[in-house]
Amino acid sequence: MAPARPWKHPIVDSDGHTVEFMPVLLDVLTRVAGAEVSQRYADFFSSGFLGWYELSHEERVHERRVRSPWWALPARNTLDRATASLPRLLYERMDEIGLDFSVLYGSATLIAPELGDEELRRAVCRAANVYHSELYGEFSDRLTTAAVIPMHSPAEAIAELDFAVGELGHKVVMMAGVVKRPIPEAAASAAGARHGVWIDALGVDSEHDYDPVWQRCSELGVSPTFHSGGLGWGSRMSVSSYVFNHLGSFASAGEATCRSLFMNGVTQRFPKLRFAFLEGGVGWGCNLYSDIAGHWAKRGAHHIHEYDPERMDTAELDRLFREYGDKTIRTKIDEAIGSVGLHVTPEDPAHLDEFSACGIERAEDIRELFAERFYFGCEADDPMNAWAFRSEVNPFGARMRAMFSSDIGHWDVPDVAKVTDEAWELVERGLLSEDDFRAFTLTTPVEFFTATNPDFFAGTAVEGRLP
Repeated sequence: MAPARPWKHPIVDSDGHTVEFMPVLLDVLTRVAGAEVSQRYADFFSSGFLGWYELSHEERVHERRVRSPWWALPARNTLDRATASLPRLLYERMDEIGLDFSVLYGSATLIAPELGDEELRRAVCRAANVYHSELYGEFSDRLTTAAVIPMHSPAEAIAELDFAVGELGHKVVMMAGVVKRPIPEAAASAAGARHGVWIDALGVDSEHDYDPVWQRCSELGVSPTFHSGGLGWGSRMSVSSYVFNHLGSFASAGEATCRSLFMNGVTQRFPKLRFAFLEGGVGWGCNLYSDIAGHWAKRGAHHIHEYDPERMDTAELDRLFREYGDKTIRTKIDEAIGSVGLHVTPEDPAHLDEFSACGIERAEDIRELFAERFYFGCEADDPMNAWAFRSEVNPFGARMRAMFSSDIGHWDVPDVAKVTDEAWELVERGLLSEDDFRAFTLTTPVEFFTATNPDFFAGTAVEGRLP
């Protein structure tokens, strides 16, 4: 029997997890791409993704092989471990958990769209989408799975969108938020090819124009979600500590994509689309939103000329340096004026407004283009969830779109039956109001999923109980 709980509305979970049953997934992969590709994926997976277990400590340090995830699934809680892999068991436990509807992402296939081998990448994404469609389809009134979409090129993204959404009927898509691309100068050697990469975040300076992908999402009625992590790049390259690499990993990857999409003007060009960043919380989103507002106020087109060296009154500068500078400064004034430290760089006038793609005409436009278009998946135990609702703190009175994302199936949730109660603790602590909790667990997720698909919840167990 489901325990009595204080809230009286449905709970929509924006990010639960399946744990793929590998023998069946490999069978599907064999069916999709053949036995050889299936074996390559099995070998890759068993090596700990990054080949870490095959090397000595000295070799790991020499090659900078990043510590891969380990013991990342429930074990002592055997019931929860089975629940993550058996859709019928999860379905039967939904009331016990406190969930009325859940959007589910994979685990082993989370990294599928980031595989460097194109044949393997596209095959595993295709197999993941077939696997989840076949195993979870009969439980669609309370469970829906996210299709995995590779993003190395618009062509492969659109091909998988058309298959997963158009043919299989997936209602949610998870796209690679970043693509590691080789730096040509570094690609001459094996080590250079492995480490000499740059992060393409699908917008600013991207190798491709992804507007056709966003357009196809609009046409298919799906809003992109991103579940990429930053493990293995930047400061998250420890060879010994998974926790060190994992801390802030999803937030850093989500921030890169979010920042890139905003500065590239994607939210301005596709006003009906919504974009969700999962498992990283909302704290980084609040910070980025505030940072963008601050940068635009100082470096937007209306203000950037405040820093144009050509507008400097060099005569007045000379007078002030001579009057207030000590001897060491006064003897060098002639060398400094118009040269070192005060020189004019040859900036292209067409590139002075780095916010031009955003279409910002007044400061409040930032709220519409950011706070109303981006959504943030937040785990139950994150106290920073409360920041999203602090309109008195967030610029222009914004409330960020924080969505309850359980992460059931992973080590973050040692007991799935307590995850919704854990989210309610922020109300008990006075950090969220009951209205905030309703927005967090119901209104905002519904808003996200129905923005491009008004019939998203048609035929589900929560239809007729939604705001």
